[in-house]
Amino acid sequence: MSLPPEKASELKQLIHQQLSKMDVHGRIREILAETIREELAPDQQQLSTEDLIKALRRRGIIDDVMKELNFVTDNVDQELPSSPKQPVGFTDRQSTLLKKTNIDPTRRYLYLQVLGGKAFLEHLQEPEPLPGQACSTFTLCLHFRNQRFRSKPVPCACEPDFHDGFLLEVHRENLGDGTRMADSTTMLSISDPVHMVLIKTDIFAETTLVASYFLEWRSVLGSENGVTNLTVELMGVGTESKVSVGILNIKLEMYPPLNQTLSQEVVNTQDENGINRPVCSYVKPLRAGRLLDTPRQAARFVNVLGYERAPVIGGGGKQEQWCTLLAFLCRNKGDCEDHANLLCSLLLGYGLEAFVCVGTKAKGVSHAWVMTCGTDGTITFWESLTGHRYLHKPTSPDEPSAAEQPKPLYPYRTIGCVFNHQMFLGNCQPSDSVESCVFDLNDESKWKPMSEEAIKSVCAPGATTSLPPFPPLCASTIDASVTSNEIEMQLRLLVSEHRKDLGLTTVWEDQLSYLLSPALASYEFERTTSISAGNEEFQDAIRRAVPDGHTFKGFPIHFVYRNARRAFATCLRSPFCEEIICCRGDQVRLAVRVRVFTYPESACAVWIMFACKYRSVL
Repeated sequence: MSLPPEKASELKQLIHQQLSKMDVHGRIREILAETIREELAPDQQQLSTEDLIKALRRRGIIDDVMKELNFVTDNVDQELPSSPKQPVGFTDRQSTLLKKTNIDPTRRYLYLQVLGGKAFLEHLQEPEPLPGQACSTFTLCLHFRNQRFRSKPVPCACEPDFHDGFLLEVHRENLGDGTRMADSTTMLSISDPVHMVLIKTDIFAETTLVASYFLEWRSVLGSENGVTNLTVELMGVGTESKVSVGILNIKLEMYPPLNQTLSQEVVNTQDENGINRPVCSYVKPLRAGRLLDTPRQAARFVNVLGYERAPVIGGGGKQEQWCTLLAFLCRNKGDCEDHANLLCSLLLGYGLEAFVCVGTKAKGVSHAWVMTCGTDGTITFWESLTGHRYLHKPTSPDEPSAAEQPKPLYPYRTIGCVFNHQMFLGNCQPSDSVESCVFDLNDESKWKPMSEEAIKSVCAPGATTSLPPFPPLCASTIDASVTSNEIEMQLRLLVSEHRKDLGLTTVWEDQLSYLLSPALASYEFERTTSISAGNEEFQDAIRRAVPDGHTFKGFPIHFVYRNARRAFATCLRSPFCEEIICCRGDQVRLAVRVRVFTYPESACAVWIMFACKYRSVL
């Protein structure tokens, strides 16, 4: 391909400048003098050009020059006219060529770098090609919003040496917005992925489709410093679509850098399938039908679902796994975020203005809980793991009386954002301390909202990141009476065997066991409604059942599982319960009562009370 005269002259000037910068002429003179002094025979009067080239090559001068003069030709640039706003594909080895690229500083770009590959096992035994030898190559092709790019071909290998960078323009689609730089929320609403296609070209120039991958790039909007590194696993095509082809290391960076990353505005998290979804998609109004009657009963239902910390994706990163509702319900246990999402959805179904809060507890432990806003401005926190409710009254550290104000009862320390299915608000108050936070969500100086358009674009039905409609809750399949009796009989047997090992006899008193029932019902009623009732009748009945000169001891405990042996082992770890089970004395009578309270999805609250009475000997 011939260059126009003006381009050729410009190219010569660039080469001359680079050679002068490297002081190539001076180094050639030194090598020439050294070669004449050391290698020229006494009878030889001059060096040939071939001798000089060999000397330069032997000392690495030619290799150094060729490394510095690294020209890359991109097919896209050949076919499209150059323009300040034209997307650019280029090679980047020093991460400095970005500054030399012809870009428009008023536009927003996504800088995508491919920093090598690994685990292309089909080419594990591929011999390293010799210089100048023909070999099969990989080429990576990209497409993003009407922009196409192609990487340099690299030899096929188990770890192909991809080192390419691509500058993808992120532009608005609305008319009149073409000259305005896209902000964070606008880019969040752009659901188009980066389509990556890997092509293999053999030594006969025959091409083969190796892999096709759609890259979700918006995670960079919430990453620290606007930079994120991804590991992309490429899968095969056709009949091998479930077989891994290899892994690419990808680095994403926004240019110009974002003034404020979306870590303060929006959070994306992975579901159990490893798919990135905006947190707003995990919450939707959910009606429980006739399975739950009140919001507080709904909170109790969520509370009795098991708690288990979710594994961290990748074994040590910050990205945690959230479960979709069906996976959470079927598993019957989950992390605090899963509980908070379900409780918020149920409270929304009851017509309350509910939000999931994301922040920390003591010692900086990340946590999620639920908040409701009353029509009178009352702010109530709901702890989804315990069912407890707390009223929030902000304190001002500037007031003289602040030190005299009682410490809040809730365990929360900081709050970063709140969200539901329609809103996402980032906390932008001077302090993120929950104690001093004012929850006037309409005040944009305190809570920065994300645009509703952006939320709809990623959470609306049909969006690639939205979840399908929530499943309905299922009624419990557990027979409460039968299960209560079974657990109670098993516990009686375990207690008798334990006392037998200690050389103690066991006498059960059925009437005393029956009298414990009102207490267990009262405990569950209090957990559900936060109202204490029925204790007076229980205490009066116990006084009548325990004769003068006798002592009564009782120990209630609560579980969310139905394994009697596991519950008994836990009870023995309590000194109070162990003292009752191993009671020694005169006229010892033992009692145990189990009451199972069932909730939807076969969740249950299991209350157990051990008791004993004996004659006091002084």
